[in-house]
Amino acid sequence: MSKKNGYTPDVAASLAFFDSDLFKRVQMSGIFSDSKTFADAIAKQPIAAIFSQYQLIAKAIDTAGLANFVAEHFVMPNTDEIIVDKPSADINKQINALWQALEMPADEQIESSLLPLKNAYVVPGGRFREIYYWDSYFSALGLIESDRLDLVDAMLANFVDLQNRFNCIPNGNRSYYLSRSQPPILGLLVELLLPYQSEKQLFIQKYIDAIESEYHFWMQGSDNLTETNNEHRRVVKMPDGNFLNRYWDDSATPRPESYREDIELFHGTELENSTDFYRNIRAACESGWDFSSRWLTDARSLATIRTTRILPIDLNCLLYKQEVLLGQYYALLGNDGKSSTYSCCAKARKGAINKYMWSAEPGFFMDYDLDLHASTGVLSLAGVLPLFTELANAKQAKKVALIIEKDFLQLGGLVTTCNKTSQQWDAPNGWAPLHWFAVQGLQHYQHQSLAQTISQRWLNTVSEYFNSTGKLMEKYNVCQQNHKAGGGEYHVQEGFGWTNGVYQAFTASSK
Repeated sequence: MSKKNGYTPDVAASLAFFDSDLFKRVQMSGIFSDSKTFADAIAKQPIAAIFSQYQLIAKAIDTAGLANFVAEHFVMPNTDEIIVDKPSADINKQINALWQALEMPADEQIESSLLPLKNAYVVPGGRFREIYYWDSYFSALGLIESDRLDLVDAMLANFVDLQNRFNCIPNGNRSYYLSRSQPPILGLLVELLLPYQSEKQLFIQKYIDAIESEYHFWMQGSDNLTETNNEHRRVVKMPDGNFLNRYWDDSATPRPESYREDIELFHGTELENSTDFYRNIRAACESGWDFSSRWLTDARSLATIRTTRILPIDLNCLLYKQEVLLGQYYALLGNDGKSSTYSCCAKARKGAINKYMWSAEPGFFMDYDLDLHASTGVLSLAGVLPLFTELANAKQAKKVALIIEKDFLQLGGLVTTCNKTSQQWDAPNGWAPLHWFAVQGLQHYQHQSLAQTISQRWLNTVSEYFNSTGKLMEKYNVCQQNHKAGGGEYHVQEGFGWTNGVYQAFTASSK
């Protein structure tokens, strides 16, 4: 299929739809309580034809008429919660049934924002009815325990295909996600699958270019940075000459999937520059932590978001891990030159992380503020990533473990940050992926007792909520386990891919 401006005609048409008066008017009308509903709508005929019909009546119709026009020309996505035909009272059986309910077949091309995938995949659940990038790593942990290696292989192949088509692995397989990615876990997926391969060298050979391409995506522009011109998109050249990375989005407009929400939030501020505001909102979505006090000047106000001015500890640890893997994998393939190059990159990044992100007092890894030239001071579970990626030394790991036990550990598991706010990636909420990073990281440094305590408390939280409701959730209140988690832009979602995956992985490792 021919491409225009780098995109195939179907993708270009979808992006034009988001920029149209019809889309903006519907999103601002309040017809749909969640803007993502219309962003995911399926057109009953080519978008251009619908635009033409709309323009004939646009000035004459009111909101009711607009709603009728939308109903006539679009099919809305299914917003029903995930239902298992024969729900089980046994959580492990229920998770296995949920995998079947969450599995999607290879896509067909349709008139919508969906970027069709060539292989089967798992969606998280709820309003998240497409594949999500970093979610998939944690879902994969459970799929492997459920003997679904085939599905994990298929999802890995889907991500590589998306990368080949769009030069990045988008946040999810929707056209409105093409301007950003998510925490880079491609190398982690390859590492996760490697033990199950009979021909390990061939498997690495198959995916090494994709891991390297993702790394170049994050480092794009680094070759041209100088002391005075030291920032470009996702990469920053530090005063000592080393590189660190940040979250970014190539667009600086309201998100199509949260169009009305973003505009109303901006209009509720006293900000003059909407460009920075919208880019910072979007960049936080690339982080996966949307939203958290990590990104805010004032923890009480989302309007103070400044994600692109912060160098995140978790992102830089994942890129360190990617450099380590590239060094190791190229060595196995006999390419000593590239192996040495990436090993040197890993060593340099490790030094930069320790220099700019380790805080001797209180003894924890934290994000770095580019404007203050200092730590942000926000204690968050992102600070366990140096343990997960084995970047920390033993003394640092011990201090991190003490802070985790003293400040993060609650009856139901770990709070996400030590700030209690209205944002969902803060206290009192706990999230499956961060529990996985924490437990694995602590185990790397022989803090087995604390790791076991965290794992068991998380398992108890998930199982107790399931026993009382029959549901597995996106996130949990770890301070008051019988309270439903809250915060964020949308209602807490059920399903749920990464909760299922981490629950199964923890259960397997505790046997």
